[in-house]
Amino acid sequence: MKKMREKVDWEAIKRQLGTDRQSLERNFAPSAEACRQILQARAVQLAREARKENERDQEIEILEFLIAGERYAFEVVWVREATVLKDLTPLPGTPPFVLGIANVRGHILSVIDLRRFFDLPAKGLTQLNKVVILRNESMEFGVLTDEIVGVAKLAASALQDSLPTLTGVRAEYLRGVTADRLVLLDAQKLLNDENIIVNEEISA
Repeated sequence: MKKMREKVDWEAIKRQLGTDRQSLERNFAPSAEACRQILQARAVQLAREARKENERDQEIEILEFLIAGERYAFEVVWVREATVLKDLTPLPGTPPFVLGIANVRGHILSVIDLRRFFDLPAKGLTQLNKVVILRNESMEFGVLTDEIVGVAKLAASALQDSLPTLTGVRAEYLRGVTADRLVLLDAQKLLNDENIIVNEEISA
């Protein structure tokens, strides 16, 4: 005589599974305050990621110039103009990097030599007859250069950190270096640097 198979009550099993699932949800579901904190943390993280993405995609408008064969640039927002230096009057009693003063379109400006300011080694023959005029609300001076290359746009993501020994520029004045060795200098830092301000009185 064949043994009869026991009938399985599938509906009862489904009901039990549903009861177990509800019990798990009650025991492990976060409170309303916990949900709020989770959502807030997610929103902060998404905003941070979006900001980083925007910074990577940001373009910087720069003015590129040459000094002793090396490529440098300033952000255009700090540049008043670039022009040919015609007359330079030396000033006694000033630091070696201050070459003198010049009259540029009616403005009397100090002119500095970045090679001396950064203690860069002299490299070959240079013309040093162009000047880039930097300006903010409280300071204005000219930076002597060999050649003005022109205005261009640079992706912020293209800038890399660099050791000062690679470029010779002290780290606090360096915005970054591109893969093709264009050095973006921090014009704002230069304009706010007290070392640039000449307070020493000139003796008669």
